[in-house]
Amino acid sequence: MTDELSVTGIECFAHHGVFDFERREGQVFVVDLVLGIDTRPAAASDDLVETVNYGTLVADVKAAVERDPVDLIETVAQRITDVCLLDTRVEWARVTLHKPDAPIDATYSDVALTITRTRGNAHD
Repeated sequence: MTDELSVTGIECFAHHGVFDFERREGQVFVVDLVLGIDTRPAAASDDLVETVNYGTLVADVKAAVERDPVDLIETVAQRITDVCLLDTRVEWARVTLHKPDAPIDATYSDVALTITRTRGNAHD
């Protein structure tokens, strides 16, 4: 049995992208997380050490997004899931990475990639 913990709208400023101006100027990226965890131990004990500390997780995710520029959002999304799966209580992680200011010559509202990784297939 798995419960779901969601944290949405995590704003980060980073320099990812294939174009020089993206690397130079940077832009906003927004992260949504959904984690599969068993919350019963925390519910029974009412103790933070029995669950995922989402405050710490958000800080770690933000740091992962904002470091080391890469070309593709696919690479950044994988980096985020790797951070989420560091906590052994996380059975799976679904990460949506939004790039709302992607350099597209058209009117659009968002570019987003969603990936799901489980503990057993994090890099498959």
